[in-house]
Amino acid sequence: MSTKSRKERIQQMLQESPEDAELLYMLAMEHASEGDDAGAVRCFGKILAMSLNYPPAYHQAGRTLARLGKIEEARAVLQQGIQIASSQGDSHAAGEMQGLLETLE
Repeated sequence: MSTKSRKERIQQMLQESPEDAELLYMLAMEHASEGDDAGAVRCFGKILAMSLNYPPAYHQAGRTLARLGKIEEARAVLQQGIQIASSQGDSHAAGEMQGLLETLE
């Protein structure tokens, strides 16, 4: 008997709810944990394209882009994420992204 991996279960759930930002975020994090930063960036990109109000996606997208050496893209994503987190009153997320942004400068 074959047991599905966490990633496979998430992918199956996404077939039913392809616009679910949290499921896409989980899938992106699975890609990142496997060392597939390009796959993670694709998932984060989908989230950012459809849900501009999800600060964790901006934070992790910035981290992943930085790992890929795409520093200017990482900066742009983090700056946008900081604005969104701040507008939501999420100073913790904004502060974490600001800290990451400062390491890229």
